[in-house]
Amino acid sequence: MAGHSKWANIQHRKGRQDKLRSKLFSKLAKEITVAAKMGDPDPDKNPRLRMAVKEAKSQSVPKDVIDRAIKKSQGGDAENYDEIRYEGYGPGGVAVIVETMTDNKNRTASTVRSTFTKNGGNLGETGSVGFMFDRKGQVTYPASAGDADTVMMAAIEAGAEDCESSEDGHVIICADTDLNTVSTALEAELGESDSTKLIWSPNMTTELDLEGMTKLMKLIDALEDDDDIQTVTSNFEASDEVMEQL
Repeated sequence: MAGHSKWANIQHRKGRQDKLRSKLFSKLAKEITVAAKMGDPDPDKNPRLRMAVKEAKSQSVPKDVIDRAIKKSQGGDAENYDEIRYEGYGPGGVAVIVETMTDNKNRTASTVRSTFTKNGGNLGETGSVGFMFDRKGQVTYPASAGDADTVMMAAIEAGAEDCESSEDGHVIICADTDLNTVSTALEAELGESDSTKLIWSPNMTTELDLEGMTKLMKLIDALEDDDDIQTVTSNFEASDEVMEQL
């Protein structure tokens, strides 16, 4: 999780908030539509939809946008999206996983490939970097949810694998298949979480200097600007000194 948990701080400092926010809203709405279309439109009967709605709420997506996204899934004109994962290397040999939802596979493949190439990276085959990550469930709580010991005990009892607490809050990690069970148990104990989602957690990292981080951020920015791309995860690690200079 090394680099990825710091990524929000980088974005915050870059003054792209409004643009990022509207893109984030549309990506979260797309995930809600797909989740509702694949299962039941009732979040209580559809774990994936429940997680998507919770994630949208945690990012302050308005209720009418959420309701509209669910309704859209039930209409005959709802687009069919394919979920495709791309893997590659960014500048400095950093591993990058790109998750997409697209209604045009050729367009997305071409965009992802050219974005990697233009920004000093190269797209690999599926599985080329996947082994450097583990698929995990992640539940986050604000610091106000409780002290480190209280949250750790709740996490252990819920069946989580790990819990990290800091002044920014609590991050609880579990097996991907246990996310629904663990998050439900945590909610009963600690209340509503800030975020509940599946992540790619690096099991090995690549250290980058300032130049390498600057190049990597250009690549990630370019990827995240594309409407077909839902998430971008990389296994970079950088010192606090480097992060502060960005």
